[in-house]
Amino acid sequence: MTKNNKQPIDKPTPYSKRWSALFLLCTAQFIVIMDTSIIGVALPAIKADLGYSQSGLQWIFNAYVILFGGFLLLGGRLSDLFGARKIFMWGFIILSAASLLAGVAWSEAALNTGRALQGLGSALIAPAALTLVLSKFTDPKELNKALGFWGASAAAGGSAGVFLGGAITQWLSWHWIFLINIPVGLIVLAYSKSLLFAGATRKGKVDIAGAILATTALVVMVYAIVSGEGAGWKSLQTIGLLGLSLLLFLVFFIVQKQKKEPLVPMSIFKVPNLSGGNLVMALMAAGWIPLWFFLNLYLQQTLNYSAFNSGLALLPMTIAIMFLMVGVTGKLVAKFGFKANLIAGLIALTGSLLLFSTIPPDGTFLINVLPASLLGALGMSLAYIPGTIASMSGAKPEEMGLASGLVNTSYQVGSALGLGIVVAISAAKTNTLKAMGETDIAALNAGFQTAFFSAAVICAIAAIIAAFSIKTLKQ
Repeated sequence: MTKNNKQPIDKPTPYSKRWSALFLLCTAQFIVIMDTSIIGVALPAIKADLGYSQSGLQWIFNAYVILFGGFLLLGGRLSDLFGARKIFMWGFIILSAASLLAGVAWSEAALNTGRALQGLGSALIAPAALTLVLSKFTDPKELNKALGFWGASAAAGGSAGVFLGGAITQWLSWHWIFLINIPVGLIVLAYSKSLLFAGATRKGKVDIAGAILATTALVVMVYAIVSGEGAGWKSLQTIGLLGLSLLLFLVFFIVQKQKKEPLVPMSIFKVPNLSGGNLVMALMAAGWIPLWFFLNLYLQQTLNYSAFNSGLALLPMTIAIMFLMVGVTGKLVAKFGFKANLIAGLIALTGSLLLFSTIPPDGTFLINVLPASLLGALGMSLAYIPGTIASMSGAKPEEMGLASGLVNTSYQVGSALGLGIVVAISAAKTNTLKAMGETDIAALNAGFQTAFFSAAVICAIAAIIAAFSIKTLKQ
C-alpha cells in the first residue's frame, strides 16, 4: 500500500476533454427537454396551417411524451449493453431525422409521426447522456459541479423552450421550432467521436419480451394519463387502460424474475436509495411541471401577457436555476450531503407553490410572480441534482445506464401523471364555480390557485418520503 494517500498509484487519470464533453452532453440534455415545451406557443399557428381540431392539438405534445417515457428503460439497457456513446449517437440520428419530418410536415399524421420519432430518439439520448456524464468525472467535487451544469441545462431547456418557441414562431414560422434541431444534431454527431469515448460494453442479449412488456405498459399508462381529461377520469377508457397497464407491469415483473438476462434485474431495486430516490423524483416532477404549466397560463390568461412576454417573465426563474445549479448546489451537496439538500429543496418548492396558490386575478409580476418563482427556482436547484445522485449513488458501473433510464422514466412519468391529475382538479374547481355563477376570470383564477395548492401537497409528500426513505451515503 502506498504511503502517499494524496496520490494513490491506482487513481484514475482525469479525462482531459471532460469539460468539452460535458458541454456537448449538456447541449443534448437542453435539446431533449426543450422539445417538450417549445411547441406550446406555436400550437395556434400549427392548427391554422394543418387543420388540427382543438382536441387534436394535444397529440403534438403527447406523441413525443408517450414514446419518450415509454422507451427510456430500453434506452438505458441498450446503453449498458452496446456502449453509451453508440446509443447516444443513434438517438441523435433518429432525433434529427424526425425533426426534419416534423419541420416539413404536410398533415396531422406526418407531424404526429415526426413528434413520436423525436420522443424515441430522446429516449435513447437521455439515459446514455447521463451515463456519459457520470463516466467522465472521477473526482466527487468535479462530479457535483458537472451535475450542476447538467441540471441547469435541463431547467434552461424547459423554460427556454417557451421563450424560443414564441420568438421563432413570431419571427420565422412554426416549422423552425423543429428544424432548429437539425444543425444542433449534426454538430453533436460531428464531435461525439472525438469528445466521447465509447464506454464499456457488456456481453448479453436484449430482453425482447421484457422490452415489449415494459414499453407497452409505460406507453399505455402515459396514454391513459394524458388522455384522461378528455375521456374522463372515471370513463371506461381511462380505467380500462390503467388496469391494462397495471396488468402488463405485473406480467413484466413475473417475466423478469424468470429471465437470466432481464431488462431490469430485480436486484437493482436493492441498491440503496434507488427506489426511494425514484419515487421522490417522480413526485418532484409531479409538483414542478404543474408549477411551470399553470404559471404560464396565469401570465397569459389572467394577466393577459403575450406569449413572448410570458416567456420573458419566466427568464428570471430560468437564470436563477442555472446560476444556483452551477455555482451553489454542488458546493452545498459536498458540504451537507444530498439528503439534506434534497429535503430543503422540496420544502422550498412547496413554499413557492403555496405562495402561488394565493395569486389574485389582478396580481402583478413584481409582487405575485417574481418572489414565488425565485423561491421555486431555489427549491428545484437544491432538489433536482441531489435527487438524481440519490437515485444512482449505489448503482454498479455496468448498471448506470439502467439506473439512469429508471430516473428519467420516473421523472417523465411523474410529469405526465402529476400534470394530468392537477389539470383535472383545476378544471373541476373552475367548472364548479362557473356553475355557481362566478365570472369566468374569477373561476379560472380559482382553478389556478387550486392547481398550485395541489402541487404543493405533492411536493410536501415528496419531502416527507425523502426524509424517511433516503439514506445518507459517503460521497
